[in-house]
Amino acid sequence: MSAREEILARVRAALAEADTAPVQVPREYRTSLSGEVPSGEGLLDLFAERVEDYRATLVRCSPDAVTDTVRSALADSQRVVVPDGFGYDVPGGISDTGLTAAELDEVDAVVTEAAVGIAVTGTIVLTHGTGQGRRALSLVPDLHVCVIRADQVVPGLPDAVRLLDPSSPQTWISGPSATSDIELDRVEGVHGPRTLHVVLVT
Repeated sequence: MSAREEILARVRAALAEADTAPVQVPREYRTSLSGEVPSGEGLLDLFAERVEDYRATLVRCSPDAVTDTVRSALADSQRVVVPDGFGYDVPGGISDTGLTAAELDEVDAVVTEAAVGIAVTGTIVLTHGTGQGRRALSLVPDLHVCVIRADQVVPGLPDAVRLLDPSSPQTWISGPSATSDIELDRVEGVHGPRTLHVVLVT
């Protein structure tokens, strides 16, 4: 008998002797943080505070002012990728025609919409549907401008998970890309956008 066969035989014997009754796992998870965090304007204030805690910028605007606010956030960006279905006008925006990573690296910025915002963590979630583009768009350009509506902001992670389709791709973003070296010096932009600018439409 080989060593492999001996090990497998021992595993089979141990399993045969073990209690194979299914383990009962408690499922009393919280499914919402509603009531535990502020609602209404307080919820949006918490979201804004947490987004800014991550060294991202958040600007609030009315629906009529989104185009101008996005344009201001883009500042001097010359080459801006705009995903299909993005709901606002971006003059001179470049359509994503399957740009390669190298081509995206030459782009100054990307604008997207979001699927969900999480107040307690300041996280925005993209599911890469209409207006959000494919995952590479939010990971390669140096500036990411993301538009999210007030009604898309939920209290906490359980509230967000309940709204999301687990079979769809998702990108969860909490601030600009950042990492620290062994001396804990923070470096931004190594694994994604160096700058995150969130436009909250209220």
